[in-house]
Amino acid sequence: MRSQVRSFNRLKVRDQTSDTINTLLQGRLVRINRATFEVEPWLAERVESSTDGLTHTFHLRPNLTWSDGAPFSSADVVFSLEAALDPKVKSVVAANMMAGGKPIRARAPDANTVVFTFAGPVGPGIRLFDALPILPKHKLGPALAAGTLGDAWGPATPPSELVGMGPFVLREHLPGQRLVFDRNPRYWRTGADGQKLPYLDRIVLEYVPEQNAEILRLTSGATDLTHSELRSEDYVPVRRAEQDGKVKLVELGVATDADAFWFCMKPEVKAKDPRFRFLQKREFRQALSHAVDREELARTVFLGEAVPVWGPITPGNKPWFSPNVPRYPHDVARARELLKAIGLEDRNKNGIVEDAAGTEARFTVLTQRGITYYESGTMVLHDDAKAAGIELDIVPLEPGALFERLESCNYDAVYMRALMSDLDPGLTLDYWLSSGDAHLWNMSQKTPATDWEKQIDQLMTEQASIIDPQRRKVLFNDVQRIFAENVPVLYFAAPRLFYGHSTRLRGVVPSVMRPQILWNADMLSVSDGAAATR
Repeated sequence: MRSQVRSFNRLKVRDQTSDTINTLLQGRLVRINRATFEVEPWLAERVESSTDGLTHTFHLRPNLTWSDGAPFSSADVVFSLEAALDPKVKSVVAANMMAGGKPIRARAPDANTVVFTFAGPVGPGIRLFDALPILPKHKLGPALAAGTLGDAWGPATPPSELVGMGPFVLREHLPGQRLVFDRNPRYWRTGADGQKLPYLDRIVLEYVPEQNAEILRLTSGATDLTHSELRSEDYVPVRRAEQDGKVKLVELGVATDADAFWFCMKPEVKAKDPRFRFLQKREFRQALSHAVDREELARTVFLGEAVPVWGPITPGNKPWFSPNVPRYPHDVARARELLKAIGLEDRNKNGIVEDAAGTEARFTVLTQRGITYYESGTMVLHDDAKAAGIELDIVPLEPGALFERLESCNYDAVYMRALMSDLDPGLTLDYWLSSGDAHLWNMSQKTPATDWEKQIDQLMTEQASIIDPQRRKVLFNDVQRIFAENVPVLYFAAPRLFYGHSTRLRGVVPSVMRPQILWNADMLSVSDGAAATR
């Protein structure tokens, strides 16, 4: 893993490390299979839904226990929904627990049954419950009652206090070094061979923030898995290791997420910044989009193994991708025309455009330290923006510092890959809605700051509240068009993804989404070359 633990409470944090840890420790009512993207029964063995899509009855698997031996029941499920929706918690999954503009309601008629009631139909249906971690009421109930659940299970929590329904339990946490997970002997699943899962006795996540070191460890046999997909420059050494029988190389397809660039455009934070006058004009962002040579970026950053994109939905997300969105071909002259139209010219001939008051279009761009395609991507972005008269100063930060700055809007601009939690846009409302806490450029707005954001709010609310897939697609195509016209976030290229893992690993079912392998951790095993072992 490249970033240290920010919290073990999945209700509070949204990053790759927390998602991976949550996958290992916690259970869900239903699971989205990350290979097929179909919904699978999980802690609930059966679901009955009404024809109008407003009532969903979940029948839980009987006689399940938490990792500490306490019985699991419907009370835990009701508690988990209450925790996700409690405003004091400020949960990052709360936006997904809404239906018809109102919070989902739950009741438990008995210990093995939970009935969810929606105020209106939801396009993704029960798929949305994949986002809800099921948490132990007997451990966290007092914290919710006291209004302190948001602070519970912080990074300093003793491993013995972390209780879950997942395939593993945390045995050891050495900050800055590693996390050690042991198999959960009370885990409920059984393999097709009749053996209790998980197959593995132990999984160790090591903190290796530098990618070159990570690849060296993989190709030398020191680790079995990498944090995520390979970089373009890793293909040759990994292919060589594959020929030597040390590594297996897997092609995953076109990424469903692309590297993104955005400015903080929160008025209450930036209104006194003189640059905000032109930054909030869409012509400025369109000019920057014209300035970037996406074909060159794909060649330089991804060695040609990427496709240019103009929005957050890439060709890798086949069900929802729309090719008919406004595009901004590389055209520096057009970029300068757009800048001039909003009063930005290089009046003092220093290479940077400025407004009539002398305010220069100069910004500091934060990115994550140690990620080579961020480093090379920001270099291309810097040079292309410079050609149009926009100066970007690149500052790499450690992940913790970067996320802290991002959440408080204490930055000019950010360049990184913002991961979507699911392919269905109805499950990423926290990104699309102006009120969402993943609405990158202006998070958690009380009311939409712009007319076009209000438009997207209306379209996404409708899109998420109807069941007809064709109508949902038409509405979401409109959302993608409006987004591309206003370019609040600039997207450049979606890479073709490759992944490498050790040849001793068995049961690998790779996914195009992270975590590419550990999403299916309970089915993994290792082999000594003769037979699979634990």
